[in-house]
Amino acid sequence: MRPNAFTPVLAGALLLAACAGDRDPAPLVVEALPSPAGAEAAEPFVAAAPDGAVTMSWLERQADSTVALRLARLGGDGTWSAPTEVVRRADLFVNWADFPSVVPLGGGTLLAHWLQRSGDGRFAYDVHLAESRDGGATWGPSALPHPAGVPAEHGFVTILPIGDGRAHVVLLDGTAGALLAEETRKRTGKAPAEGHGGAMQLGVATWGDGTVQASRIVDPRTCDCCQTTSAMTTKGPVIIYRDRTEDEVRDMSVLRLVDGAWTEPAPLHRDGWAIDYCPVNGPAASAMGDTVVAVWFTAAQDTARVRVAFSTDAGATFSAPVRADDGNPTGRVDVELLDGGRALVSWIERTGGDSAQVRARIVRRDGTLGPHAVVSPSSGTRSSGFPRMARTADGAILAWTLPGKPSRVEVARVRAGTR
Repeated sequence: MRPNAFTPVLAGALLLAACAGDRDPAPLVVEALPSPAGAEAAEPFVAAAPDGAVTMSWLERQADSTVALRLARLGGDGTWSAPTEVVRRADLFVNWADFPSVVPLGGGTLLAHWLQRSGDGRFAYDVHLAESRDGGATWGPSALPHPAGVPAEHGFVTILPIGDGRAHVVLLDGTAGALLAEETRKRTGKAPAEGHGGAMQLGVATWGDGTVQASRIVDPRTCDCCQTTSAMTTKGPVIIYRDRTEDEVRDMSVLRLVDGAWTEPAPLHRDGWAIDYCPVNGPAASAMGDTVVAVWFTAAQDTARVRVAFSTDAGATFSAPVRADDGNPTGRVDVELLDGGRALVSWIERTGGDSAQVRARIVRRDGTLGPHAVVSPSSGTRSSGFPRMARTADGAILAWTLPGKPSRVEVARVRAGTR
């Protein structure tokens, strides 16, 4: 269902009133920006470069039935570079929740990932990684961060730069489950129903010098199709994802790289959400120094909530979470730390029927909430996708899909206001 037809973000700076119960009198400022994306665009992703510029990638459906992954760079003057193309194919796997990304690694080097079909199954697709060393003008050959030749689900990728043009690539890897299903078929003559093979696993690969240098499984059983997230602290990387126990509790878990080895999964917070299917609603995280903020969606105890928790010891422990939504969230969260004590959180909030809004607010480490800002009308349906943010010097750039025919990618600058 298409959302109400009104301008997604008013032109210029828009000061938005505080909602009832907010304790911070300073509202957010939302400024509409031009979008470089064309018609039939969706699934945006934004990432900040070391020089402060922001890169945005998105998918565009083409008239010849191909789909293009496109890219543009937002300069300090608020203008976009001319869009360039990362890849265009007829066999790209396009999904509202499992979307490509392009991430700056420094020095003009970019690392892109996209999803490409690998078999006849509905969810048989591979993750392809490719590098550009000239700001996206040209791209090297692609490589897989998981075993090749196994038609299975591989996706929900997070690319985390780790310096010197290298990156950790976090992903959900369905290889083991597909192999188990094939073994079952050979043994019994009948394959298990789709999704009833082995468990989805969490993998981490290391990218460097234009190729995958190493990969390993770090959790043998995770939720099937929730986004992963990662952040870099002064003590090393932190991975947060939706885990899955044998009795189908699907709460957030944390992994850290300590002395060159990944820790065992540790619960971020015990929500106790027991659910026998994947909610397709992953977490987000951001870090500055040893401060980490995590945001996630849960519907434990039959109550939908967006929760936020802070860590001041590089992800080893987290504070008790606070609720950041306005009472009826769909989730689809993102977060950026503005400083050591404030985080900018975005999510989708339902407003009735399929209608919804992209909202944002500041959540402080002491648990206090700023007033929410309505960034855009949206929809609670899948077509609205997942709004994405990237931190800038004075706030964040937020991009989202505005459903419709055609769909559009919209962009805004969000920052803390003053009185």
